[in-house]
Amino acid sequence: MPLAAGFRLGPFEIVAPLGAGGMGEVYRARDTRLGRDVAIKVLPEAFALDRDRLRRFEQEARSIAALNHPHICQLHDVGPGYLVLEYVQGDVLRGPMAVEDAVRLARQIASALEAAHERGILHRDLKPANVLVTRGSASAETTAKLLDFGIAKLMAAPSDGADDATRTVAGAVIGTAAYMSPEQAEGKRLDARSDIFSFGAVVYELLSGTRAFAGQSTAQVVSAVLRDDPPALNVPPPLEGLVSRCLAKQPGRRFQTMAEVRAALEQLSAKPADRQPSIAVLPFADMSEGQDQAWFSDGLAEEIINALTHIPGLKVTARTSAFAFRGKEQDIKTIADTLRVRTILEGSIRRAGNRLRVTAQLINAEDGYHLWSERYDRDLTDIFAIQDEIARAITAALQIKLSDTPPAQERRTPNVAAYEAYLRGRLCMFKMSPDSLARSRQFFEQAIALDSDFARAHSGLGEYFFAAAGLSLTPTRDAVEQMRTAARRALQIDSSLPEAHTLLAMIASTYEFDWREAEREFGLAMAVEPVAPWARDNYGAFYLLQVGRVEDAGVEIARALQEDPLNLLFRLHWGTYLYAAGRDDEAVRQFIDVLDIDQDFSLGRIWLLTVYVAQDKWPDAHREASHLLARDPSPLILSMLAGVFHRSGDRDRSERLLEPVRDGSRPGAAIGLAIFHLVCGEVDEAVLWLEKAVGRYERVAMLPLLLRRFVGSSHWPKIATMLNLPG
Repeated sequence: MPLAAGFRLGPFEIVAPLGAGGMGEVYRARDTRLGRDVAIKVLPEAFALDRDRLRRFEQEARSIAALNHPHICQLHDVGPGYLVLEYVQGDVLRGPMAVEDAVRLARQIASALEAAHERGILHRDLKPANVLVTRGSASAETTAKLLDFGIAKLMAAPSDGADDATRTVAGAVIGTAAYMSPEQAEGKRLDARSDIFSFGAVVYELLSGTRAFAGQSTAQVVSAVLRDDPPALNVPPPLEGLVSRCLAKQPGRRFQTMAEVRAALEQLSAKPADRQPSIAVLPFADMSEGQDQAWFSDGLAEEIINALTHIPGLKVTARTSAFAFRGKEQDIKTIADTLRVRTILEGSIRRAGNRLRVTAQLINAEDGYHLWSERYDRDLTDIFAIQDEIARAITAALQIKLSDTPPAQERRTPNVAAYEAYLRGRLCMFKMSPDSLARSRQFFEQAIALDSDFARAHSGLGEYFFAAAGLSLTPTRDAVEQMRTAARRALQIDSSLPEAHTLLAMIASTYEFDWREAEREFGLAMAVEPVAPWARDNYGAFYLLQVGRVEDAGVEIARALQEDPLNLLFRLHWGTYLYAAGRDDEAVRQFIDVLDIDQDFSLGRIWLLTVYVAQDKWPDAHREASHLLARDPSPLILSMLAGVFHRSGDRDRSERLLEPVRDGSRPGAAIGLAIFHLVCGEVDEAVLWLEKAVGRYERVAMLPLLLRRFVGSSHWPKIATMLNLPG
């Protein structure tokens, strides 16, 4: 029976009802001793009359009362059948909310949970209704207050309710259907990781405004919690990765402590993008008569980017994302919103003989007004002076507090002709076709011939051999030796060159399975500040993912994506992370997004095909295989497509595709045949060809596919030994 105004519970006088709590009714009351308002939660009669349960409840309440945390609603006192709580004026947590505000509140909730977990207290019923949002008088910012800490495990079942998916469930299964962890839904023993799952569901709803797990009944919601992944969030990839990791079905795949969650949130919110000085440098337009200076204009923009990255406190969008807007008619604000920057640098070059004119404009993205503009007329030999001058002018216009030392530059300036050849080689490298790779090699060798002490030209030549070996254009052993020679020569010139250390790390991980050496070289590559996003991505995709540190790989790839959100390779590697983490449906969406940007990006289609194979979706796999057939004749792709057509019933087509690689003598054929037999379900043959591939020093492509298939199987000890992985 509801309590009337004026009713007294000891020294507490009821003022008015506040509503139903998870455990009985909650009232606003007056503490007549201390002259303050409090909240009184009156326990169900059956609970209050059960002496044993009441004793355990009072012990738990004392533990919670010892928690003194600014984001936990304080428990002041406990009486026979009731709790005395801090009275908090606020609104129930609701989404959707701006990312910055959501991350700030999530950080507060995580801190509260962390404090409770340290005292051995689990919440067990974390949901938006148990979080109040208040607004301080001196600040416009809101503050989270967590309610009902540690009491949910003792709650009684509600008799009915219109929205049972958000009502507390008691008995063998304790919690709230839409927010409980899978192990909680199954009535298993719980630890802190269960609260982490519920936290992920709350943050998901805070960001999206919808529940992560929906349904018309408790049974449907519980089924979704156990089996389904929520729809993708429209938030920055690092934040989406954090929420997805919290919502992993298996506790071992989540963050293991709330301290880890809080630290990850703090890293995300260390300096919000909309407040931090930030800039994107768009590719300079080529206004030359023949429009044949793209290599030069791209190189100029890239050098400006490199110079700006050394300025403390300035966020600089990576080259790939900024250059994705080449030739697209989009307004500055749209570009800035996509790249999450406040300012845009755009410009043009015009070359006539040995004279060069460069124009540059710095634009405030919010209002479209020019902050600064300048024109430079120079002889072509002044290219490096032009780059330095533009970078200095931009930093002055942004009024950023600079360090005492000027932006770091390459220790040695190459001659102009060598630098031009190097830029042309880089431009060809990005196209990743056999013809363009052949041209890139010619340009890198030309740059070295013109200036033998140009470190990045040597590293570029090594990158060519890595790409050529990946496309089976050259024997692997020869390519690896050429890569190693090029990297070592580059390091003789510049011992800290990140590109060269990354190249050696890729040799160690991709061909030699020397994981200790790979980690050491990646560490050296990432020791140079600021850490390049491609270094983080390579570390995540070619080391962490390969050795089974899947969640760590996701963190590094997500950080690379945060700096370079439109980089197709980074997006591809995010998809391979999702696949390795067992999140196949999300991986499919990621690879489809990649192909929506570039339909000709074969790696995206290969990995989309891979996930369809893993899901036994053979019509979808057959469709993607048909798309690939005319694009990539390498043994690996021919073998993989042959496997798909074989499983789809098109045996004649499968045999025709496999014929060129059947004897296994072509470069890359052994790993291709291993993939073929794996797709066909012929595991023993797949292992046999994998062993041959390792013995032949072939690149073991698609290792996450192999790991997903073999870890835990009877074949795994043998494969782990082959690849120097933990058995």
